Amino acid sequence: MVNATPYMASTGCQWRMLPSDLPPPSTVQRYFYDWRDRGLWRGISNTPVMAARELGGREASPTTAVIDSQSVKTTESGGACGFDAGKRIKGRKRHAMTDTLGPLVGLVVHHAGVQGRDGAPEVLRSIRTRCPCPRHVYADGGYAGPKLRAALRGAGEWTIKVVKRSDAAKGFEAFPRRWVIERTFAWLGRCRRLAKDWERDTASAEAWVFVANIRLLTRRLARYCLAS
Repeated sequence: MVNATPYMASTGCQWRMLPSDLPPPSTVQRYFYDWRDRGLWRGISNTPVMAARELGGREASPTTAVIDSQSVKTTESGGACGFDAGKRIKGRKRHAMTDTLGPLVGLVVHHAGVQGRDGAPEVLRSIRTRCPCPRHVYADGGYAGPKLRAALRGAGEWTIKVVKRSDAAKGFEAFPRRWVIERTFAWLGRCRRLAKDWERDTASAEAWVFVANIRLLTRRLARYCLAS
């Protein structure tokens, strides 16, 4: 059994167990915040995304992506917080973009009151320098209309295709392309850290999502290597 030492999580109010073979808790936290502020978690996450695509027989950089948001509750930690009237959730939104295989390529966390068409430009701009190839994006009805197109002027050439529910559909229906990002949210939801947004800063919230994405992709790459 690995000996563990309790340490304060980044929220400052929850105890976790840190393996004793790692540096002191204060050192681990300092590196976490430093890597967060330098954008290293996002950069580290992009590397296994490209590796997983190449092992799957795709080009390293995706040309097509899927965008959507997930509303999650927050705690008493403070920080940005809003109300999503559609989901009836008070908290924050994880506004994410994935490639067509599912790995996360872009993410912005903001308060839950931000609508899809208002949050999408920030997500798209965030991936422009790191993953410049995506041009075609699938989205739901919340991203329709001229407001988003006007906001994207000057942010590159994007084609937004809205995938809507068929009028003849009854009960549950998996929407073409859109099911990919819903599956990604389900994958990320297996990380207990992401059950709620525990963080005071949205930057820390984004960093923990990228950490979960790195964990998912490294396991996928390990399975690829074992299978080959």
